[in-house]
Amino acid sequence: MSAFLLFTAAAQTPAPKIDRVIGDITKVDAGAKQLTIKPASGGEITATVSDRTIYLRISPGETDIKKAAHIAFDNVAPGDRARLRGHLSEDQKSMVALEVLIMSKAEIAQKQQHEREEWKRRSVSGPVTALNPDAKEFTITTRTREGSTPLVVEAGNHVEFLRYAPDSVRFSDAKLSSFSDIKIGDHVRVLGDKTADGTRIKAEAMISGSFRNIAGVIKSIDPATNEITMTDLVAHKPVTVRVTADTTMRRLPQGLATMLARRLHGGQAGAESGGPGAQPATAQGVPGPSRSDAAKPGAGAPPADQAQAQGEGGGMRRGNMDFQDMLDRLPPMAVTDLKAGDAVVISAGDGADPGRVTAINLLAGVEPLLQAAPQGGRQILGDWNLDIGGGGQEQ
Repeated sequence: MSAFLLFTAAAQTPAPKIDRVIGDITKVDAGAKQLTIKPASGGEITATVSDRTIYLRISPGETDIKKAAHIAFDNVAPGDRARLRGHLSEDQKSMVALEVLIMSKAEIAQKQQHEREEWKRRSVSGPVTALNPDAKEFTITTRTREGSTPLVVEAGNHVEFLRYAPDSVRFSDAKLSSFSDIKIGDHVRVLGDKTADGTRIKAEAMISGSFRNIAGVIKSIDPATNEITMTDLVAHKPVTVRVTADTTMRRLPQGLATMLARRLHGGQAGAESGGPGAQPATAQGVPGPSRSDAAKPGAGAPPADQAQAQGEGGGMRRGNMDFQDMLDRLPPMAVTDLKAGDAVVISAGDGADPGRVTAINLLAGVEPLLQAAPQGGRQILGDWNLDIGGGGQEQ
């Protein structure tokens, strides 16, 4: 009878919990039969393996575990991405691994390169201007050499939706999303194929986010924390800007900034005040002299750009010069290259605190542009949506 009771109790004892850990392998110790893994949450976990541990390798992007290939412990290497199944210790710092499933570092790099090429070749981006939830479609405004063009995005079934995390445009920080998360004003990059007439695109994947652009004058800089205090020239409120290793920082050369300001001024003249000869209001608080009234739009620019600046409609046209391309060619700069009194334009994630943002792009040397722009740079920021970059850049 007692033996029966012992058997019954043993049968009712729950099986030990199986834990899962996903991260990058940082160290492999074949002698100690251990490997160290660093999860995205931080810290490191030392996993001990045995002769009973199963080792599998699966191709990046593959979801069917049946297609994984059996490998040996010797095939596991630092840099591989791994999912470990086993029993974690109470302090969450060690594990007895029952299964090690890896994606090799080389295959991940190859897949990322392919994705970068695909997003570069087959993606478009722009702000959302209209939504049609019933048809699961929305419209974005894209930049072309002919000007701004509307493009209808077909976001039907089997589309991968991702959304940037607050204050981050790292692809690896993006979260799974859905059509319902997209709203007017969001910036979206879409991967897919356009129709023959170029008016629609059938989406395969997309990544979206809510961003804001700020023009302002730097009040102070803290190099220890990489934080900048500035005044928003549109909202007339102080803003603390955090600069990270992911922030893209550039400075416009004075000659280029002056040329672009003349082109901008040529398109703005009379637009705000209503008179053909009216001069636009300059941005209050921007350092530097106002633009000379005698300067003509496009003066001093190369011939092709003079024609572009003086062409019908004026303004910041793309034509022979793409602003984003120009930015990409400029050398990077550091926080220490900035000083109090500099005028800057930044793009940032639209976080919960409007008075504290993390810069995605920062452009200095913009004093001539803001001097030429009405409403403290509002027109510049409306025309120049600093590109947030493409998906698939890094995982």
